[in-house]
Amino acid sequence: MLRELANRWDAVELWVTQLAFPFQVVLAIVVVLPLCWATAGLLDRAVDAVVLLGARRRPTQRSGAAAPPPAERP
Repeated sequence: MLRELANRWDAVELWVTQLAFPFQVVLAIVVVLPLCWATAGLLDRAVDAVVLLGARRRPTQRSGAAAPPPAERP
């Protein structure tokens, strides 16, 4: 199975290298640009999830908010 995958990859690689340069550029843009866009979107969601998880685990403190005064004992 792995050999068949390698043979198919080699066939596609040979086909791409035999194309004229402008077609190679267009093909790279059509394939690589959406792939990079999707990868960036997935990474953005993953980072957001990690940040939210970290924010939920840590107690929140508001910056600039004064702490309540200690209770007085009679």
